Amino acid sequence: MNTLDTIIKFALFEDSGLGDITTESILSESFAGKGVIVAKEPFVLAGSEVAKRVFKLLDPKCEVNSLFSDGDHIGKGEIFFKVKADLLSLLKGERVALNFLQRLSGIATLTRSYVEELAFPNVRLTDTRKTTPGLRSLEKEAVRAGGAYNHRMSLYDGILIKDNHIAVAGSIENAVKAVKNRISHLMKIEVEVTSFDEVKEAVDAGAEVIMLDNMTYKQMADAVK
Repeated sequence: MNTLDTIIKFALFEDSGLGDITTESILSESFAGKGVIVAKEPFVLAGSEVAKRVFKLLDPKCEVNSLFSDGDHIGKGEIFFKVKADLLSLLKGERVALNFLQRLSGIATLTRSYVEELAFPNVRLTDTRKTTPGLRSLEKEAVRAGGAYNHRMSLYDGILIKDNHIAVAGSIENAVKAVKNRISHLMKIEVEVTSFDEVKEAVDAGAEVIMLDNMTYKQMADAVK
């Protein structure tokens, strides 16, 4: 079972793992049903493959189609998703599929608004690791659908020396030196700083990327210069 299936199966169990007493009381026998999802407001789509998989796990024989791709802009009133499935599966899966679509499309839509506001060729908008537990891979895909970039997927795929690392090492210089002695020369070292003095110390220590944390516009402008 892949990671996506694990996430979806947990969501399905959370919602109907002990049964769906309403639907099961009304439906004495199951039969084929169909449904569409209509946009109530304009948004940027993300999570379409997740929503498809929700219904496929409940009814492997279902026919499910996303009429748009992740990253596409959907207009108000547009039908963007169609599904034909066993009606019991359709009713069990609708809220879970919508939860994923709403959460991920919300991220993509907000991200797109930031990307369009920046609109500067040498600027990249990136995300963080401050994600919903268990949903990181999906939320980071949504960020990409919105037109931004991923920073680190987790602690294993990039160096970022933060304030607590600096406190333990004793200084930015010590922290950078310790990391350089451990990692491949192909990896870049990023240091988080909060002042112009720390910017200078990080540069002198050999950091290739500087993260300016909670600094004023003027401080950031001075640091870039």
